[in-house]
Amino acid sequence: MNPQSLLHNLLSKLTPEYFAGQVIPGAFNVLVILILMLLALRAARMVSTRLFAVFQKRKGDTEFMKRADTLRSVVRYILNLTIVTVALVMILGELRIDIAPVLATAGIVGLAVGFGAQTLVQDVIAGFFILLDDQIRVGDVVEIAGKSGLVEKVDLRMTTLRDMSGNVHYVRHGKIDFVTNMTKDFSNFVFDIPVAYHEDVDRVASVIQKVHEDLRGDPSFSHDIIAPMEMLGLDRFTESAIILRARTTTRPIQQWRVAREFNRRLKMAFDEKNIEMPFREITVHMAHDRKGGFPRFAAEAHGNADTK
Repeated sequence: MNPQSLLHNLLSKLTPEYFAGQVIPGAFNVLVILILMLLALRAARMVSTRLFAVFQKRKGDTEFMKRADTLRSVVRYILNLTIVTVALVMILGELRIDIAPVLATAGIVGLAVGFGAQTLVQDVIAGFFILLDDQIRVGDVVEIAGKSGLVEKVDLRMTTLRDMSGNVHYVRHGKIDFVTNMTKDFSNFVFDIPVAYHEDVDRVASVIQKVHEDLRGDPSFSHDIIAPMEMLGLDRFTESAIILRARTTTRPIQQWRVAREFNRRLKMAFDEKNIEMPFREITVHMAHDRKGGFPRFAAEAHGNADTK
């Protein structure tokens, strides 16, 4: 059949009866499907929100809220994907497109893509187990794949981090071998406090504990510190100082705020008690010649004398 006869047959079908019986009802049905899809997407957002509304009743439980936010985003993503897929299949049916060959072709294409997209499958599987084990949640501070920062988003494929400088890192779950969660359930901060060798260790330890007790009694920090300071004692000796080690336990993600304020107050207390936090000491030995003199320094001194 030549192009002219093909065009003639096509135009012959475009009759008012064809539009009234086929095109208009099909277009109307497609429009209805699109409207229903938008309503379903909105309903999915409401369901995912109300599904975890029970978590909102425990606003004081930060860990519970983190897990709720993470699971809510994943559930919403799955619901949206399902709704769009179903709507697309229904629209193809209204357009009189046979779905069976399309699904068969999609299966073959999907198989071919699957061999070339093994990293994607690896990311999704790894992400499923990360969520199942509750390793990473929105709001945690973690270190993964050599990057650290605040978790802003977690889905099945990747985790989004934002570091202290504001940089955003997108980490694929397939690249995650180890997860270091610094804000799971509670947080610790370890203090290594250097003091001079001549200081009384017991006196210094009592001053450190007194500073921490005062900080814990401050209403601005009492809610964040959940246990008394552990004074671990004299940890090691260095070239110019002895190192006292202590540890404080705080609510998740509050350890750095508490540590900065503790360090500020400890410096003030050491100044008040005349407790020395020494600089590093270095002993310098001057080289001399075989006669016991210092020829280079003598020459420099002689040169300086000539210039005066």
